[in-house]
Amino acid sequence: MAKVRRALIIDGYVDEPACLGVPPYVSPQTRAAVGAAREAGAEPMLLTVEQWRRGTPLPKADLSLIIAGSAVPGRYLRAMPASGREIGELSTLMQGVTVLGGPASSEVRYLDMFHHLARVDAAARIYDILTGTESGERCRTMEEWNTWLLSGADSVLSHPDYPQPLIAEVETYRGCVRYRSGGCSFCIEPLKGVPAFRDQDDIFAECRRLRDLGVTNLRLGAQTCILSYKADLTAGDPPRPDPSAVESLFSRVSSLHFDVLHVDNANPAVVATYPQEAEEVLISLVRHCTSGNVLALGLESADPAVARVNNLNSTSEQALDAIRAINRIGGNVGTSGLPELLPGLNFIVGLEGETEDSLRMNEKFLRTVLAEGLLLRRINVRQVIPVRKAFPRTVDHSEFVRFKEMVRRDIDLPMLRRMLPQGRVLRKVYTELRDGNTTFGRQIGSYPLLIGIPYPVEVGRFVDVAVIEWGFRSITAIEHPLNVNSCSIKALEALPGVGRKRAIRIFRKRPLRGEADLVAALDDAAVASSISHLLSY
Repeated sequence: MAKVRRALIIDGYVDEPACLGVPPYVSPQTRAAVGAAREAGAEPMLLTVEQWRRGTPLPKADLSLIIAGSAVPGRYLRAMPASGREIGELSTLMQGVTVLGGPASSEVRYLDMFHHLARVDAAARIYDILTGTESGERCRTMEEWNTWLLSGADSVLSHPDYPQPLIAEVETYRGCVRYRSGGCSFCIEPLKGVPAFRDQDDIFAECRRLRDLGVTNLRLGAQTCILSYKADLTAGDPPRPDPSAVESLFSRVSSLHFDVLHVDNANPAVVATYPQEAEEVLISLVRHCTSGNVLALGLESADPAVARVNNLNSTSEQALDAIRAINRIGGNVGTSGLPELLPGLNFIVGLEGETEDSLRMNEKFLRTVLAEGLLLRRINVRQVIPVRKAFPRTVDHSEFVRFKEMVRRDIDLPMLRRMLPQGRVLRKVYTELRDGNTTFGRQIGSYPLLIGIPYPVEVGRFVDVAVIEWGFRSITAIEHPLNVNSCSIKALEALPGVGRKRAIRIFRKRPLRGEADLVAALDDAAVASSISHLLSY
């Protein structure tokens, strides 16, 4: 393969427990593959699945790699990961030596569609093919890891979301710190063996390179537990955190002044077992990261029997301790309009040993969190995906649906109202698409809330908004401040207490010079007073 000179990398948008690459995120797997091809002497070309969907043909190549698959499918707004049908169709269009990487590579249906399935490390696999040193599946060395990420960093320039609302996912380590015990029964991360921690200098060098290229949003999210970065693995399960390592890393990265700096996963047992060290880490995250940050906690099930059989991260008591600690340290509202740092919570339905009583225990746990006045920024409820092993059917699907609906109605909604009272201003909402008269946008960052603006707004720009209503995992908002003299009737109609008839009255009385004119237009001083702070004249 010494003559290979052109390598096509297709970003099929991965979604894994320890890595997100669905827009606006760009995956480190893609960047590493571009860098590996370049370091092997090839000319890398990057194409996203969305660009292909919109008609961009696949260029000629001597080697073609697609990185795709969703191990933990999420809720997407603008872009979807490559489907099985699309992966199959792309396999017929890809030229040269064809390789499939990412979670999709573990699916047997693709065995006959590609020359190679890169189940361990797609970047390492194509590097070996391109250099003629292929010796089967392997992980990249630490030197390769850092070199390829630096070499492939400029691939962000060709991403459709560059420069905004692109957010670069950055890896801090590979594997799971619970690898000795096998980790959670459903997760493939522990199978990667002894965790390999990247050094602070190398992570900082990659972040600085991305910043120099114009990337303004960053998430140190590609790991199983950010609290366990460079943890003492000899301390047992869970490992003892190293607060100084986390402080050093985040203080350096924050000095690059990213607009958004967020994280992702955390093991609640670490917080409960090592409260002093965990508190120091949490304080570092609040100090150096931007507000609206989320630590997704892997509880999975509040049933102790299920936790034991599946070797889950923590007990429900440990998870509650972690939720309390994160709320206490990160609960203050930051400049984005959201709390600085809040916990998220993951539940998986269908694990071994589960019964209908397990779901009732989950519900009791969530109601306890709500009753204590604590906040969960995001509750993810999903069915187990048999990636690591098969799971026999446990509860009926209707019970899963009932539990999920209860969470959205009885837990999510009151928490959302508590976290974001009417009138709360959310800064820098990026408008992403329009559906009829509704414009949808999100703040950039971890698990952003879906925000519906009930009238047309130009797509592809940042706006500040004020909360007016709440939905299930979403809110309705209006631009803030809303210019009462230039906005549409639809915008006026959305104001609390106004409605269609009053909106028309305001419209006909324009221009208004202040609250007195607003009172006169509405003939209702109470309504005028309640909305005046949302308006400009």
